Amino acid sequence: MYKLTIAVYLLLTCVYSGSISATEAEQLLSIQQKWAEANYELTDDAQINAFTKLSAHTALFVKSYPDSAKTHIWHGIVLASFAGAKGGLAALGLAKDAKSSLEQAINLDSNALNGSAYASLATLYSKVPGWPIGFGSDKKAQENFKQALALNEKGIDNNYLYAEFLYEKKQYNQAKTHLLTAQAAGVRDNRQKADQYRQHAISQLLAKVNKKLER
Repeated sequence: MYKLTIAVYLLLTCVYSGSISATEAEQLLSIQQKWAEANYELTDDAQINAFTKLSAHTALFVKSYPDSAKTHIWHGIVLASFAGAKGGLAALGLAKDAKSSLEQAINLDSNALNGSAYASLATLYSKVPGWPIGFGSDKKAQENFKQALALNEKGIDNNYLYAEFLYEKKQYNQAKTHLLTAQAAGVRDNRQKADQYRQHAISQLLAKVNKKLER
């Protein structure tokens, strides 16, 4: 069954380039903030309702800026988070749509948002069931995580998500290395709420990794 944890989708490296219009930047920031609220502060039906509205919003956002990789990335992140909130086989359609949006972002600008599209795609590949149910693939997850880290090797999100993948594969030493890198990234001024949740998740996973290494 398809189940994505809240932490999986903490991909909030929203760095705006000079070429992005003020209107687009403002909308991205609004979506980012609403995503954090839905993902971390709501549960059950309230969370589903919030993601239903937000996914409709990001779909319109993509139509307004079809050539912007950033809009496709955030649409993909929202859809993936929505899938995680729903869980089960019913979420596979959302996961497939998220994959398509992230792939479109990579086609438009593979460097956008410091590799967020690759990290999000890698997470989808690692969490979705494999064939014949879904498109999950550990090999493709690994490839995409490597691409994400090549673009942002010190980033909090890319390192945490890869560490989570490595932990699930029982590669505890490597997982610890990436967790420490993520921990050292600290909290960004414009992402305080999201990064505080991320740092809490890092500490929790690091404790689990250390426990495994002590055995």
